[in-house]
Amino acid sequence: MAITNLKKAKINKKDEFYTQLADIERELGHYKNYFKDKIVFCNCDDPKESNFFKYFALNFKYLGIKKLVTTHFEKDKPSYKLEVIEDINNDGVINIEDAVKTKLKQNGDFRSPEAIKILQEVDIVVTNPPFSLFREYIAQLEEYNKKFIVIGSLNAITYKEIFKLIKENRLWIGYNNGDMEFKVPDYYEERATRFRQDENGQKWRSLGNICWFTNLDIAKRNDELILYKTYNEEEYPKYDNYNAINIDKLKDIPKDYKGIMGVPITFINKYSPFQFKLLGIMNTGEKNKGIRYEGTPHGRPIINGKEKYLRVLIQKRGTKNEN
Repeated sequence: MAITNLKKAKINKKDEFYTQLADIERELGHYKNYFKDKIVFCNCDDPKESNFFKYFALNFKYLGIKKLVTTHFEKDKPSYKLEVIEDINNDGVINIEDAVKTKLKQNGDFRSPEAIKILQEVDIVVTNPPFSLFREYIAQLEEYNKKFIVIGSLNAITYKEIFKLIKENRLWIGYNNGDMEFKVPDYYEERATRFRQDENGQKWRSLGNICWFTNLDIAKRNDELILYKTYNEEEYPKYDNYNAINIDKLKDIPKDYKGIMGVPITFINKYSPFQFKLLGIMNTGEKNKGIRYEGTPHGRPIINGKEKYLRVLIQKRGTKNEN
């Protein structure tokens, strides 16, 4: 079914968030060795506004990047791409003045044939894609077998396509996750919470549960949770509709329980595939068509008739010393 222009405009409004340079620096500092001699692509980007472009331009020589490519999205007209290969004007720094601008025939949408052709020629994709199109965006990166570091909502793990990639050890969460504040356009309406306007009139929105998603191997995946508590039946009730114990806080995961456990969604930030098996999700709401674990009558985490919030189902593999 075709999306109406009105619906497109609504989606675009929701998706226009500009990441702060400090947040980009904090995360990408962990990936330095991956960029040497690579072509880096920032699609879903606005080079004039984007701190992704600024980060890679400032660190072009330090990271040893072969080429930086960015594409800009225009809603209703042809757009352009920028490419940086060297310090063209020999002023000792890499910036937008060193970028070669090429007009596109299409609007720069990451799904357009022109953008896909560029994608096929690059090594690593780094950007903040539209949250409303996150599922489709990751599917495209998978289809073309691309390495990536992108920003998304932690809630994206409830998409069956995203959870499947995490479960199959093909996607994982980066280092700096949680609340993140984004610069937003002037036409964004003010909100009672998670909104501010600075002394220059710039509007800002903060969002909770923001994550970096990547398929680059990172040391964090080897970090195991240190578990202190010992299992007892009184403290760890089982779900009414499934044989698994409920855990409300990650610090309460028992070190000696071998069965299935339901933990908060934030567990994914700490998940090590070497310590736990990822089984499924017990999602909330009767109409929610998120991931279910086979065997649960309704797939919802219910204790004593009361529904808990979404739970990720896991099972302990054992520590490195136990294996």
